[in-house]
Amino acid sequence: MDDAKQDALFHHCATAVRSLLPALLKLEREAEMLQPLPLAEREWFELLRQKLVPQLGEQAFLVVAVVGGTNIGKSVIFNHLAGSRASATSPLASGTKHATCLVPEGFKAQHELQAVFPDFELHEWTDASLALEESDAHRLFWRVAPELPPSLLVLDTPDIDSDARVNWVRADAVRRSADVLIAVLTQQKYNDAAVKEFFRKAGDEDKAVLVIFNQCVLPEDEPYWPIWLDTFCRETHITPDAVYLTPNDRRAAEDLRLPFFERHLPTNDAEQTTPAPDNTPRDLAADLAKLRFREIRMRTLLGSLHELTHPQRGIPAYLREVRLASEDLGRTATRLTTDSVVQVRNWPSPANSLLVAEIRQWWHAHQEGWARTINSAYNTVGSGLLWPIRAARRALQGEPEPPMEDYRSREWLAVLGVVEELFDKLQWMADSGNEIIRPRIEAVLRGDARSRLLTLLRQKHDVLDFEEELKSVIDQEMRNLQRTKPDLFGMYRQLNNVSAVVRPVTSVVLFSIGFGPAGEMVAPFLGHAAASAVVHVFADVAGGATAAIAGEAAVSGAASSGTGMLQAWFHRMHSAFTARRASWLTQLVHTELLGALPEELNAAAGLTKSEAFIEVQKCVTKLEGLL
Repeated sequence: MDDAKQDALFHHCATAVRSLLPALLKLEREAEMLQPLPLAEREWFELLRQKLVPQLGEQAFLVVAVVGGTNIGKSVIFNHLAGSRASATSPLASGTKHATCLVPEGFKAQHELQAVFPDFELHEWTDASLALEESDAHRLFWRVAPELPPSLLVLDTPDIDSDARVNWVRADAVRRSADVLIAVLTQQKYNDAAVKEFFRKAGDEDKAVLVIFNQCVLPEDEPYWPIWLDTFCRETHITPDAVYLTPNDRRAAEDLRLPFFERHLPTNDAEQTTPAPDNTPRDLAADLAKLRFREIRMRTLLGSLHELTHPQRGIPAYLREVRLASEDLGRTATRLTTDSVVQVRNWPSPANSLLVAEIRQWWHAHQEGWARTINSAYNTVGSGLLWPIRAARRALQGEPEPPMEDYRSREWLAVLGVVEELFDKLQWMADSGNEIIRPRIEAVLRGDARSRLLTLLRQKHDVLDFEEELKSVIDQEMRNLQRTKPDLFGMYRQLNNVSAVVRPVTSVVLFSIGFGPAGEMVAPFLGHAAASAVVHVFADVAGGATAAIAGEAAVSGAASSGTGMLQAWFHRMHSAFTARRASWLTQLVHTELLGALPEELNAAAGLTKSEAFIEVQKCVTKLEGLL
């Protein structure tokens, strides 16, 4: 692949990566209920955040990190590269705790150093001992090194096998940012578990690695270093780009005169003769300067991208984990929802007389001309006619409870039943749910949740204006009929006008002998076509006297053929009112008890359809296609 194609490839990859990071962070927030391992604890995510986002698309530069275990001379090697004592050393284990970075002259004018090392606090270097100080902050001390090539950064890192795990975190952050690792090993520190784990990750990311066996006893160790190297490479899956030996010479190390002897990599070809050791010292800094910067950078970026899209270790595995958890939650939630429906049995209905009166009021408010005048006069006369009957009833039975107050009492009993059943179902869900659902339901049920909810419901129920509730329902239903079925509504209006003509006669007759004559006079206007009419058409025939004398179900025999449709209309009105009241209770329970839990459960169960999940999938698919 030529340079132009490589540039185009990485430009497209950089675009996908820039979209990927915010989508992943959003998906992590939305997937919190599913309890996946945090992104910050996933190697591929830290690689994305610490390597790809800061460096992909940037002008070519190499980050070289000197890495290794405790007391093996890492800082000595680093100081040789720096040409000065940039990092503290000691015959004892000095214990480097913070990274030190050599920056070429002019680098900071072209690049944002903080972006290259996003997890570190940057401090300008003033003293070599600063890297040895204990601190919870991840510090990186930098200094300009004029002798470095213009696109080469070199770092000394904390010990990768330290007892302090914070040093591992810092060393890992440097490893992810680096393109080239100078692996400093010794006879004692080439096969340690911590060392192998660190370099195994570097091998997965296809880092360029230069191996230096330090503190060698030469020439005695010449037969052994190939064995050490073979073990190291087999355990870490690394193929070194170069191998060096350095002698165990403390004075030379302190005086920055340590020689570096390059060695050829052993081959498996038995017929090929191994060349004699070349003990001409190499200038390690000069060898680094001769590295093929562009080729190595492209290689390490591609290695990081491949790790990001790895089916088992990368984002595809994370998406699979989220999808399986979401689907499992969805199945559990569906089962619990199906088996825990709170059925409102025998929710009370308001008295028919209340609906009739409200419908009559609605018609009266919307009548015009002579029909409104006649109905108004009738209402006045009707009230006068009924007053003696009502007075006699009060004398015999006492003051009756207003119908709407009776409904209020009956509805409160229904509310108590619903709350009781709801808490029983929630407890069952807590007992039967999985590890995601259980703690959240238990949190809802904690303490005096039941008594607090009932107290709140009682307070709101006692002050509710039920008349206004019913009025709102009737108005909505009548307007809906007027809007959706104008022809039928027009017929009802005409029938209402007819009832206005009949009512004065009917009222007198009804008071005297009953309902018969009025039924006979109005029945011809009804028939099957009018059977779905608003209750008002029937009730208005006898006005308020119908309910008082003949009872709420009084309808003439001549109109009985329309009874089924009349009942259907009544049922619609009752259903609309009941739905409104049930919605009132549901909203309060939702707000005061459940909070955002139902929405969170639904969102987590449907996470694979979320915008963030789809965006991450899209970015990964694009990267896989590019690679």
